[in-house]
Amino acid sequence: MKSLNQLMLESKAAVIVVDVQNDYCHPEGALPRAGCDVSGVGEMMPKLHKLLQSAREFHVPVIFIQTLHEKATDSDAWTTRSSGRSAHVCRRGSWGAEFYEVAPEQDDIIVNKHRYSAFVNTRLDSVLKTLKIETLIMTGVSTNVCVESTARDGFMLDYHIVLVADACASYSQSAHDMTLENIEGYFGKVSGVQHVIDIWMDKIPDGSVRPMSAAQTTAR
Repeated sequence: MKSLNQLMLESKAAVIVVDVQNDYCHPEGALPRAGCDVSGVGEMMPKLHKLLQSAREFHVPVIFIQTLHEKATDSDAWTTRSSGRSAHVCRRGSWGAEFYEVAPEQDDIIVNKHRYSAFVNTRLDSVLKTLKIETLIMTGVSTNVCVESTARDGFMLDYHIVLVADACASYSQSAHDMTLENIEGYFGKVSGVQHVIDIWMDKIPDGSVRPMSAAQTTAR
C-alpha cells in the first residue's frame, strides 16, 4: 500500500472544495439559524485559505462544488431529508447559495450539484477525466455528509482520496471525527493542510514555480 507521500508524488491531484456556502457556513445562514453549530467552520477557514493559496501557487487545479436547489430537482424523497429542515437551503439565486469567504478565481472550476454527492448527476467526473486527475484532495462542509458522500463516490470511481482534516468542518466534533475514522479505515487517506503543502513543495522541481515569499504571505 502506498504512503500518502508516494501517492501524491506519483499522481495528479485536484483540490475539491465542497459546499463552502452561506447557508452552510455563515452565522446567518439557513442551517446555523436552524441550530447547527458552525464554530468548526470558523476554525477551519484559515487553513482552507492557506491550502487554496498554495494550490494555486503550485498549479494544482481547484474545483468548487456549489449546491443549488430548485423546484426542478426537489423530488418527493429529497425534500424529506433532515426531516424537512433543509427545504429552503441553497435555493438557486439566493444569498444562501453564494460562496462563503471564498471566491473562485479565473482558472478555478465550479461544479453545481443537487444531492449530497458531487458525483450524482453532475459533470464532475468528466471534468476530472479531462484534467487527468487521479487524486482528490477533499475539503469543505460538512465533513460527514457532503464531503464524505463525494469522497466515497470518488473512491468507487477509482480516484484516490485524501481528506484534509483541518480544511473540513462538521456541525459537531464527533461527526467530524467519525468521518476521519471512516475514510482512513476504508476509503483513503487523512492528512493535514501543512503536510499536503510540504508534499507539493517536494514534488515541484526547483525553478518551475515560485512559491509566495514569507513577506508576501505576511502582507496578506
